[in-house]
Amino acid sequence: MIIIGITGTLGAGKGTVVDFLKKKKGFNHFSVRDFLIEEIKKRKLPVNRDTMTSVANELRAQHSPSWIVDQLYQKAKESGKNCVIESIRTPGEVYSLRKKGNFYLFAVDARPELRYQRIKARGSETDKVDYATFLANEKREMDTDDPTKQNLKKCIEMADYVFENNGSINDLIRQVAAVLEQIREKEPPAGEEQNK
Repeated sequence: MIIIGITGTLGAGKGTVVDFLKKKKGFNHFSVRDFLIEEIKKRKLPVNRDTMTSVANELRAQHSPSWIVDQLYQKAKESGKNCVIESIRTPGEVYSLRKKGNFYLFAVDARPELRYQRIKARGSETDKVDYATFLANEKREMDTDDPTKQNLKKCIEMADYVFENNGSINDLIRQVAAVLEQIREKEPPAGEEQNK
């Protein structure tokens, strides 16, 4: 079983990579965003980026910096299939997943103006912001010394593979497909791991 974590900047194309892994490669998908939205709705709070950030930070402070992805990893492990966990945002999440083995971190990035155009086109409830707010949101999530808060800069630095997504969707998919082939060549054939 392979676990791929996805990190990266806002609107960079993380969802495109996830869709490819799910639809073309048969990966199960687990989303930090979906996990948080469920929690926010339970609390009857508005679903927006500020609420998502504060609830995520609160859960990490209450439990551990990796608590949210640890919950998702448990579900992934129970499935027994290759899985992708979307929206890795703290170094603690990366450290925790690395300890579990067969984990690869993918980071996606692109130019800010291009990413802003993409989120405007996507139009989800957390994307309805002007360009200045978009940049401010990202800055807030980019770097911190607090292990319970988002640190995208560090997560991107920790990635096994970084994809620059300034071109077409097909360009991005080609990059990801090439990396999956490299990973497949590294992995032992099924059953071999248990025999060691």
